[in-house]
Amino acid sequence: MSPESDGESGVSGVSGGSWLGHPIDARALFGPELRSLLDTLRGLTPSDWNRTAAGHWTVHDVAAHLLGDYQGRLGDDHRNGFADGETLEAFIHRTNQEWVELHAGDSPASLLDALAAAGTRLAERFAAADLGAVADLSVSWAGADPAPAWLDIAREFTEHWTHRQQIRHAVGHGTDPEPRALALVLDTFMRALPHTLRRTSAPIGAQIQVIAEGPGGGSWTATATADRWTLAEAPAGRPTAAVLLDTETVWRLSTRTIDPADALSRAQVHGHRRLAEAACRIVSIVY
Repeated sequence: MSPESDGESGVSGVSGGSWLGHPIDARALFGPELRSLLDTLRGLTPSDWNRTAAGHWTVHDVAAHLLGDYQGRLGDDHRNGFADGETLEAFIHRTNQEWVELHAGDSPASLLDALAAAGTRLAERFAAADLGAVADLSVSWAGADPAPAWLDIAREFTEHWTHRQQIRHAVGHGTDPEPRALALVLDTFMRALPHTLRRTSAPIGAQIQVIAEGPGGGSWTATATADRWTLAEAPAGRPTAAVLLDTETVWRLSTRTIDPADALSRAQVHGHRRLAEAACRIVSIVY
């Protein structure tokens, strides 16, 4: 695979998106995730809502942002259009902040009620979704434009799960160890691997394996083809490079809570280090 093959052609242009790997079905997990979020928020003290949770956002801000996510996916689009010359990243960050500021005065009780109502509606909508459809949205960090519905839905689940972990950490709790949700989150995040490697040159057939060790973990192998890196090929023999990380490091790296250098310092690396370093540049959020 040459470094010039940058993989920007979109899902529909490459074997129906098979390079993204097998479909993920997150539909049944939105209901339990909502219940876990509401349980966490109901257990907070008044001062907990003001704790820093994500960047300069407080717990209250993150909860308000989640409400905006729910309502946006339900079709209550609170975002204004793009400003002149505004990038996708800038647009998302700006409109997210505007929504948080709009709801800064909401009481915790009113936020809880609104999250419960909108979250229940959204879980019901996703439960009936067709995974085989083409989504209206892209998943830019996976290079999928448009994205298959299964990836769009799974990406949305990772958003909800990640923000709940930010709230948990803000109030002194660790990452929720429930393995089914964590496994799905990691599996979704790793769909960014081919896009991450799109400018990484390697001989056709070279394979890079990422292994997440621990409950909810797994392994993913990206293979270099003539056109792009893909997750569709079955692992064949010993990988050209392998990176072993614990599950906590993998999800934090994918969401840039830690940076690639920190992840590499925690990793066991086998084989070609240049390829292992390239895999550790993975990012599975709009960043």
